[in-house]
Amino acid sequence: MTNQKIALITGGARGIGRAAALDLASSGWSVAICYRTSAREAAEVSDAMQQAGVDTLALQSDVSDPDRATDLVRQVNQQWGRIDALIHGAGPYHRVSLLKETNEGWHSMFDNNLHPVFYLTQAVIPIMRERKWGRIVCFSMANAEQLIAQPQLTAHYLAKVGVLGLVRTLSKSLARHHITVNAISPGFIDSGSMGEEELKATSRNIPAGYVGSTADTSSVALYLLSDEAGYVTGANIPVSGGWGW
Repeated sequence: MTNQKIALITGGARGIGRAAALDLASSGWSVAICYRTSAREAAEVSDAMQQAGVDTLALQSDVSDPDRATDLVRQVNQQWGRIDALIHGAGPYHRVSLLKETNEGWHSMFDNNLHPVFYLTQAVIPIMRERKWGRIVCFSMANAEQLIAQPQLTAHYLAKVGVLGLVRTLSKSLARHHITVNAISPGFIDSGSMGEEELKATSRNIPAGYVGSTADTSSVALYLLSDEAGYVTGANIPVSGGWGW
């Protein structure tokens, strides 16, 4: 069993999850990343973390399946003897008019954005409770608290609203066990998928005048995982440059 702190990050092969994994490894954490289809990217992240001199795991799983989500937590706990932090980084989305949404598309947004927060948290709570210390970080979106109409992003948006409700309930339920549960709500973040022209066009709608980076979200995640944030729970921190309200 390692003496380093242990983090499990879903969606850790790409984007926001990847940045958090690399930053935690640089800070001396042992990090397990979970990916569903991005095997090549997961291997690259794992190699980079190993070069930082920490223990790493890259595990393939579909955490929309409750049994596989539970098994993922079991694998990490068996390997390292504990899990100190859980970061819910996985969160795919699609844009489609609500009037053209399919049953499959509707369910997939909840199955991949909201339900895994429940499955994984439920599995990790006994591990954290035994040690009387834990950090859980979820991702919503910057305007989820506004409960505005989202005709092109309805299912994803409602799933992210649900994440905030679950974070607040979990935070109150787990506070006495010294387990904090918080949300980060990104706005537009450049995770490498937008071209230069799209970045420029998007920037015009952001009060700060530019699209954020994955480092912006990762720095907030690292704070929420720290000892200094032990009294911060149930919070929702927008990382959006003023966009979203």
